[in-house]
Parts: sequence; structure tokens; C-alpha cells
Amino acid sequence: MSALKHLRTWFWLILAALILWPALNWGVVHAVWTPDLEACRAARGTGACWGVIAEKHRLLLFGRYPFNEQWRPLLASLLILSALSPIAFQKLRTRRFMACGLIGVLLAASLMTGGFAGLSPVPTKLWGGLPLTLLVSLGGTLLAFPLAILLALGRRSTLPLLRSVCTTYIELIRGVPLISLLFMAAFLFPLMLPTQFRLDILPRVIFTIALFAAAYLAEVIRGGLQAVPKGQLVAAQAIGMRHWQAITYIVLPQALRAALPAMVNSFVGIFKDSSLISIVSLHELTGALSLALGGDAEWRSFYLEGYIFIAAVYWLFCFTLSAASRRLENHLNHK
Repeated sequence: MSALKHLRTWFWLILAALILWPALNWGVVHAVWTPDLEACRAARGTGACWGVIAEKHRLLLFGRYPFNEQWRPLLASLLILSALSPIAFQKLRTRRFMACGLIGVLLAASLMTGGFAGLSPVPTKLWGGLPLTLLVSLGGTLLAFPLAILLALGRRSTLPLLRSVCTTYIELIRGVPLISLLFMAAFLFPLMLPTQFRLDILPRVIFTIALFAAAYLAEVIRGGLQAVPKGQLVAAQAIGMRHWQAITYIVLPQALRAALPAMVNSFVGIFKDSSLISIVSLHELTGALSLALGGDAEWRSFYLEGYIFIAAVYWLFCFTLSAASRRLENHLNHK
């Protein structure tokens, strides 16, 4: 039996080597790492051209933001990432996370906008790359989370009208693809308002993603609420708590803890869904790739390496968020 297990192990190792070696050979052994166009062309078909990343990394990471001012989106990205540090250090409290995230988003957006303290103003149409992805995803999350809690509570309400309104909203939004809502927010909604009341396209997109994500997140939180025993609410009311106090301080914290894995899955989905804003001419990470290579005939043929780089960035952020949430979940389970 032991010999059979060893045989299976060697079989899978050999199979993995046969599958992975061509990719390793192409991506590492014969790859070109310097921005040498001639060497990249000579290596075509046998090795990857990672030199395109070295050549276009500023456009990929910061989009069309003015070259001499790109320290601002870099600092903005660091501000947003620092706002997420409570998750990494297992100090996630809802109010603290919301406050840190809101402060980080506002500071990052103000820094990128400029127009004060000697900073030149930069319109949102020039924003792009990683800072825009982080702003849209975190901004959408911060707006979606409290709305989702209200929708989940409303759907479980004993008031028929409130329950019907929340249920209708959730089912309606979940039945419509995000891409259609983004088109409406970008092109149709401005036509309904007078010129002086029209918002910039970036906040419209963030609000749209938040409204869309809240419908899915509300169902996740509702599942967490259903997992809390009814006796918790009865016991809280028995010691003199009002209904809203029992929900806020007793039921909701337990529900959010129970729903934490599914909520993180929703947050990861929001981060990846931010790539759809490229269809409304906002050049986040995916759109920045087309911006970087679309207008350059010399490097245009190396799209594959660019997409692999973008995918690696998305994977890194999603994996880090998932790993931090697992640590937080383990920490909460041992309290």
C-alpha cells in the first residue's frame, strides 16, 4: 500500500513537471527581462518578453496621469493600502475599518485631484492604473457595506412595506448585469439631470458599483443574521435592551462574524468587478494595458505578457485579502 502511494506521488510529480516545464522554460529560462525590443522580437515563440513591463510600467500602473506628478498616485495607493492595515493586524472593528477606509479614500482622492497646496489640478479622466482600481473598489465597498446591512435588516423586518421594498431592490439589482448599470450611469443618467447637477463620471461609477454590490452583500449578511439563534435577541430584550440596541450590539456582531468568509468573497468580487469600468473610458489596470500598448506599434504584439502581469497584480491583492481574512477569522474563533 505504501509503495502504491509513493508511485502515485511520483506520477503526479512527473505529470506536473511535464506541464509546468514548458511554462517555466517560456516564462523564466528563455525570457527577456530588459526593455530591448530587438531581443524580444528574437525571442518570440521561445521566451516571454517581460521587458514590455519594464518599458510600460508607468502607464500600466498610473495610466495617463501627468508623468512628473506620478508620485501623487503612488502616495495615494499607499494611503489606501494603509487604510486596510486593520485587517492585516487582526484589528477589524466595523467602525474603525469604515473610518480608516473613508479617511484613506478621501485623502487619496484629494491628493490625486489636486488644486490646493501648490498641487496642479488633474481631472479624473487622466486617472488610471492601480490607484484608480483601489479607489473604485474600496470606495464601492465602503458605500455598499452599510447599505447592505440596512437591506438585510429591512428584508427580515416585520413591516410588510419595508420588507417588500428591500426584497424588490435586491432581486431587481441581482437580475441585471453590472455592465448595463455602468452604461446607464455613464451615459444615460447624465441626460436626466440639468447640466449644473451632473456628477463627474468617477463618483457615478463608484456609486453604481456600490449599489450593485450591496444587493449581493445584503444576502450574505442576511444569511449571517439567520445563523444567530433567536434566543440572543430575546435575552437581550429581557435585560432591558431596546430592539435596535439588541440588533446593533448583540445580533449584528455575531452575524457579521458568521458571514465573514462570504463577505470577504464579496469584497474580492468587488475588486475584480472594478475592471469593468474600462468600458466607460476609465483606464484602471486592465484599461491601462490597452492604453499602454494600443498606441505603440512596436510593443503592441506583447499583449500576453501584459495581461499576465495584470492578472498577477489582481491575484496578489485578492490572495493577500483572503489570507488576511483567514487570519482574522482564526483570531476571532479563538477569542
